[in-house]
Amino acid sequence: MTNGFNRDRDDFARGGRTLIVLPDQGDAHRDADARLDETAGLAAAIGLVVTEKVAVRVRAPKAATLIGSGQVEQLAVQVRQNEADLVVFDASLTPVQQRNLETALEAKVIDRTGLILEIFGERAATAEGRLQVELAHLDYQAGRLVRSWTHLERQRGGFGFLGGPGETQIEADRRLIRDRMARLRRELEQVSRTRGLHRDRRQRAPWPIIALVGYTNAGKSTLFNRLTGAHVMAEDLLFATLDPTLRQISLPGIDKAILSDTVGFVSDLPTQLVAAFQATLEEVVSADLLIHVRDIAHPETEAQRSDVEAVLAEIGVSELTPRFEAWNKLDLLDPERHDDVLVEAGHRDDVVAISALSGEGIDDLIEQVAAKLTAGHRRYWITLDAGDGAGAAWLHAHGEVLGQISEDLQTQYEVRLAERDYERFLQR
Repeated sequence: MTNGFNRDRDDFARGGRTLIVLPDQGDAHRDADARLDETAGLAAAIGLVVTEKVAVRVRAPKAATLIGSGQVEQLAVQVRQNEADLVVFDASLTPVQQRNLETALEAKVIDRTGLILEIFGERAATAEGRLQVELAHLDYQAGRLVRSWTHLERQRGGFGFLGGPGETQIEADRRLIRDRMARLRRELEQVSRTRGLHRDRRQRAPWPIIALVGYTNAGKSTLFNRLTGAHVMAEDLLFATLDPTLRQISLPGIDKAILSDTVGFVSDLPTQLVAAFQATLEEVVSADLLIHVRDIAHPETEAQRSDVEAVLAEIGVSELTPRFEAWNKLDLLDPERHDDVLVEAGHRDDVVAISALSGEGIDDLIEQVAAKLTAGHRRYWITLDAGDGAGAAWLHAHGEVLGQISEDLQTQYEVRLAERDYERFLQR
């Protein structure tokens, strides 16, 4: 037995019949149906079969079960009618609430945090990603131990809410979890130091870093592939990309830039994940330019924008970091809405309307990115010896050569450079 459920009952991670429950506490910024659809999409992302979606009005949250006793009884009937193995509450549940609901509904119960962590656990592909997910899972799970667990060192990757705590983990105690978390943090600190060394090397180069950010499934990876020619996983799937990907691109007036594709954000992103993925999100914090990719065809696009901005503030992104929005998925709009979006975007200097899938607006996006990155560039006149080929190549590589005049054994270059690049050139 594990947490009151037998092994057969726990082993249903994929294909499990699932009931989605939204305890609606009157969020004025979110439509209940849209929120239910999003949670159903999260469940589908790990192969769960959603049989029904239910919104339950909550006027006063109950300490024992969050929702009222009568509502719990109604849910129990719906669980039996749907033959549901799992109930996902689109809210944060305390350990007591989760346990009481499991007893009353006679089904496995997880909350929004548990569902998102499960997705991250399944998707993490790199060693760093797995470390981050395991740390987030253990931090979340540490407060939910109803009895002592051991053999923590043999659990499968540190995640697995739907399949129980692990394939072979039966009993692990809090001390082992704390020890494991401390070890994971040390390993992630080493990863962070290594990433910092790489970042320092890039900054010495220096190549500007452009970070794509946005709500999950906004089309960041599709845009990344369009701009770089890469083949990052890009599907109509929530959290298709977890591990950061960096590629080199060329832009007008900029010989080289680094484009970073990062994990998508979501409303109520678990704090455990924000903390665990801090090393990954440092690429966003240190970026020279942020492109906020928005799904402009989504009915909740404004609410999603607010959620992304909230996460950016939480991870420490400066408000001074240059950024603009890429209104993506023009291809999904009807002709009238499509034209309206183009007109609205045309009146703003911080927005480009695009379709990463069809390529519409991509040239405008590239011009905007280059303009943003070179906005702080100044015009300089630099004189080089005619034989200084290395110096001439450096100017072409790091700036925009506007003209040149050769006279005797010298050549004068009119070049647009960032101030820091000009200082570096003088020190070469």
